[in-house]
Amino acid sequence: MKLLVNALTKFLLGLVLLGALIFLPAGTFDYLGGWIFMAALFIPVLIMGGVLFIKAPTLLEKRLKNKEKEKEQKSVVALSGLVFIGGFVVSGLDFRFGWSNMPRAVMIISALVFVFGYALFGEVMRENAYLSRIVEVQAGQKVIDSGLYGIVRHPMYMSTVLMFLAMPLILGSWYAFILFCVHPFLLASRIKNEEKILTEGLSGYSEYKQKVKYRMIPFIW
Repeated sequence: MKLLVNALTKFLLGLVLLGALIFLPAGTFDYLGGWIFMAALFIPVLIMGGVLFIKAPTLLEKRLKNKEKEKEQKSVVALSGLVFIGGFVVSGLDFRFGWSNMPRAVMIISALVFVFGYALFGEVMRENAYLSRIVEVQAGQKVIDSGLYGIVRHPMYMSTVLMFLAMPLILGSWYAFILFCVHPFLLASRIKNEEKILTEGLSGYSEYKQKVKYRMIPFIW
């Protein structure tokens, strides 16, 4: 029951706060891109949260943890948060003042890309029972090298890049898209520190790095 209350509280809080970040700067609720994005984000979140609560409550509990222990990771998380907040505020202001002229087709395709990225994220959680929002080596943790982990070493970050870059396009803002382009570089910094921790603390991770060459983007990096 405690886990259920915690999960529902964070879900509702996220729903209200994100809605405020989008619709208050827009100055109206008559913002189609905002509603499309809210649906594309929170409907899958609710479904996936329900599945995890029933089938993998331990993994759900890990996903609700968000207090980083590493100093460098705290900095990356803080900067990512600023980009996240700034991007949504800019999107809302863009809609209010009509700065961008986003084709409707781009918004729809971006919504599909976002949902695809979330599907990849769900597959990552299915493959890796040790998946956590904070960088740590857990007791009994083993290297996962199958599925998406056989393509890139950090498929979770690969999926979030797709989702983050799709967000401002769903919301119809080229200016916010430029701001969100900072996110992959912040993830690159997070990955370098994370791999240092995993190499030092997780048995077999050095061999895994030799086997899977690409960190986040297949055939590129």
